[in-house]
Amino acid sequence: MRARVYGRARAPISRRNPSPSVASARAGGGIRVFPWGWKVEMAEIFLGYAAIRQLSQFFAALVFFHASEYALAIAIHGRSDVSVSSLLISKQYIVAMSCALLEYVIEIFLFPELKEYMWISNFGLVMVIVGELIRKGAVLTARHAFTHTIRTYHEDNHELITHGIYRFIRHPGYCGFFIWATGTQVMLCNPICIVAFAVVTWRFFSTRIQYEEFFLRQFFGSQYDEYAEQVPSGLPFVK
Repeated sequence: MRARVYGRARAPISRRNPSPSVASARAGGGIRVFPWGWKVEMAEIFLGYAAIRQLSQFFAALVFFHASEYALAIAIHGRSDVSVSSLLISKQYIVAMSCALLEYVIEIFLFPELKEYMWISNFGLVMVIVGELIRKGAVLTARHAFTHTIRTYHEDNHELITHGIYRFIRHPGYCGFFIWATGTQVMLCNPICIVAFAVVTWRFFSTRIQYEEFFLRQFFGSQYDEYAEQVPSGLPFVK
């Protein structure tokens, strides 16, 4: 014979100890349940996915850019005429990329919402690809005329390249790198480094263009003057 238990029935454990992921509020004698917790978990998952994707794309862009620059230099000029400098990795460059990663890490902990704009990150990825295509198009078009150092003397096989992508941009190599470098920071959603990279690379190439064109005018004279009048430099605000 079963014994009866008198008194108020105890609420199920799940009702006495609601999950921390469920917020409840009593109003008008009823209970309204707001599942805020799952939204927080989804946000954390999305942020983790965004971070993995953005950083993976960033490192992939760096590896491909430098490896392809070195490989193309060897293929065109020969291994004996190519040094490690053709990797285009300088101390200043390492500092710049380290600052980019530092900004990313700080912001993803303090301001994670900055990294959630995937459409901005995707736009940066497009910039990286476009920059690569422009620069590699310049290398493959100019071939032996394309070097990583400015020529200060005229060689017998040195000719003025005005066909291919050079029909539209005088300095597609600089233009491509400018877009590529800025794009890496747009891809990471780094607001500070977007501005810093754009300003620094623009100042560097605007000065370099003036220096390089001084020698190009000496080498090709009026031929280059006419070419420069018709074709833009490829860098904003640089004639």
